[in-house]
Amino acid sequence: MLAQLPQQLVNGIILGSIYALLALGYTMVYGIIKLINFAHGDIFMMGAFLGYYAINGLHMNFWLSLIFSMVVTALLGMLIEFLAYRPLRNSTRISALITAIGVSFLLEYTMVFFFGSNKRSFPQAVKIHSYDLGPVTITNIQLLILVVAIVLMVGLQLIVKQTKMGKAMRAVSVDSDAAQLMGINVDSTISFTFALGSALAGAAGVLIALYYNSIDPLMGMTPGIKAFVAAVLGGIGLIPGAAIGGFVIGILETLSNAIGLSTYRDAIVYAVLIVILLVRPAGILGKNVKEKV
Repeated sequence: MLAQLPQQLVNGIILGSIYALLALGYTMVYGIIKLINFAHGDIFMMGAFLGYYAINGLHMNFWLSLIFSMVVTALLGMLIEFLAYRPLRNSTRISALITAIGVSFLLEYTMVFFFGSNKRSFPQAVKIHSYDLGPVTITNIQLLILVVAIVLMVGLQLIVKQTKMGKAMRAVSVDSDAAQLMGINVDSTISFTFALGSALAGAAGVLIALYYNSIDPLMGMTPGIKAFVAAVLGGIGLIPGAAIGGFVIGILETLSNAIGLSTYRDAIVYAVLIVILLVRPAGILGKNVKEKV
């Protein structure tokens, strides 16, 4: 069991990097409009299907299919925000939440209608090579997933901290009315946030499809909820928190496999979440601020 530990730790970091990418979308949208976008997991599923179509139908290589998937999911995210969430921006939180769940089911069952509910095998767009590093075996696909995830996370941090749009995003998340008075276009800032989060989810979809070699229209549900848990765990609304939460969930999941509790791995993840939230209600990096009602 202990001999498996280093290997499972590596697997956990790889899986965690995908959860982190997904969690970033949840945390950005929540940080800016206080909405938990439950359709986010299904954008991840759409990303996997777009990657599948780009490789099989358009005969693209892996990198082009990744970019194609990110661009289309970004546009889809903007479209969902414009049609489903923007009209409800000044309504109650619960109506926006119910709409998000509705959008999630709409995306899932539209895909089931057109593609059926069976699993499809994802094309092996990258030739697998394994590297033995003592007790750990790592493949080039695992390395590729980790590098792509880290590059995207660093890129997101640079956009948020160094660009004009990033400054606008931070201003809107603090006080959207004051930001509007200062001449910031709140609608386009929120739209850009959805585009960024959805592009990261699309990339995560392609990466997980490449990792597990299979896709289906309901594949976004469980990773979507786990990524939401990761965002809450790290401190929802905080970008570094979402990344840390993603890695923690990924490692917990694979360590559950290592100690022979693979059947209960989801329960273990949620149990740890409950314990952490009892100790730190705002998450690992969050500050305990009383919410104004």
